[in-house]
Amino acid sequence: MQMKSPGEKFWQPYQPTEGNRWNLRRVVHLHRRAGFAANWSTIQRDLKEGADAAVARMLKGDPVISDSDSLSQTIGDAAMASGNSTRLKAWWILRMLKSPDPLGERLTLMWHNHFATSNRKVQNLRMMREQNELFRKHARAPFGELLGAVVKHPAILVWLDADSNRKSHPNENLGRELLELFTLGVGNYTEDDVEESARALTGWAVVDGKYSFRGNRHDEGTKKVLGAESKLNGDDLLGLLLKQPATARRIAWRLCRTFMGEGVVGAKGIDELAAGLTENKLDIGRAVETILRSQAFFSDANIQSRVLGPVEYVVGTLRSLELCDPSPSSLLLAEWVSRMGQDLFYPPNVGGWSEGRSWLGTRTVIARANFADALTKGQLWHPSQKPDFHALADRHGMGGEDKLTQWLANLFWGTAPEEVLHQIGSDEKNDSIVSKLLTRPEHQLA
Repeated sequence: MQMKSPGEKFWQPYQPTEGNRWNLRRVVHLHRRAGFAANWSTIQRDLKEGADAAVARMLKGDPVISDSDSLSQTIGDAAMASGNSTRLKAWWILRMLKSPDPLGERLTLMWHNHFATSNRKVQNLRMMREQNELFRKHARAPFGELLGAVVKHPAILVWLDADSNRKSHPNENLGRELLELFTLGVGNYTEDDVEESARALTGWAVVDGKYSFRGNRHDEGTKKVLGAESKLNGDDLLGLLLKQPATARRIAWRLCRTFMGEGVVGAKGIDELAAGLTENKLDIGRAVETILRSQAFFSDANIQSRVLGPVEYVVGTLRSLELCDPSPSSLLLAEWVSRMGQDLFYPPNVGGWSEGRSWLGTRTVIARANFADALTKGQLWHPSQKPDFHALADRHGMGGEDKLTQWLANLFWGTAPEEVLHQIGSDEKNDSIVSKLLTRPEHQLA
């Protein structure tokens, strides 16, 4: 990325130029970073139609209700009936595989990590599924709508011991995470603020599996939070937190962590995005659009500068290779994602997954390699069915012994480095081509 003058805005709109063309590499980058990769036809369409149309389509998603929606509903209901959490993971994996709105699912995954809630404690698949649907419903909404819906949902209330928070005996878990993780962030509040926030939240409870306010448990006394002193209740507290500049910066940080690469955005970029959020009622969709339409997003510094999470790695690989119909066993896919370190509906703690380079430990890198091998051998399907990658290339006019490796590299990364072509070659009988590409360093990055 070029150095910016002190007065120049960080989130300048992207304008294709001679040195920053709208090309295959940037189309692939858009889909790998903002969604879950794309197939060759989609890439070619967006390359032809230009950046504005491609980003607009990504932001909007496809509102058409498809057969996969009814199938997803059926699988989700079956997961509820079975009481098997792996089936719930499979339900979400299938949604991500087939969704016409990959950005919406990408944001749902982001909010799952922001409001990290584990079924290990909640022990209720219905609540976990409902929470997941809330993330999806409010994914692009003003943050206040999402926050209000999520923190009053039974999944969070059980997870953070809201039922134990009563006047004279406050429990700080919900108040602490509300300030530290969901809104302000570390360093922007005091321990007194946590204690007073816990008092404001007294009375929030779960009754018959739903949120309920129990007035006899609520502390009606005066509280002082962030310098504001009044008889705050829980709703008042949420309103106060939403007005804080630190909340806007926390959301800006979360969005940049999701859509921008390591070290690409500094304090200036975060502050500028936060200012835009503040001006627009913390509108998430608008902030995401600012990022995806920016020069910074399409800069060389931002491309292939963020480690793919396990879900992104698995789902993106299958979507790009058009292996979603018939789809592999989503039960098996959920197990593979877990082996790579991302056990859906079971984040490791209240802070969620660390992401970034932490995804690439010895055990998880081996899991990625084993997944690539299982995919090429057809072991992700019941019964096994070996994918025909040459036939896929032929359908797109990219077949032939001398083209397969180059085409697959372009499909995956938008570029085919000479080093890769030299090391892997293009033996049309060698099914390890795909496996080798999927284990390359380039494929771990978006």
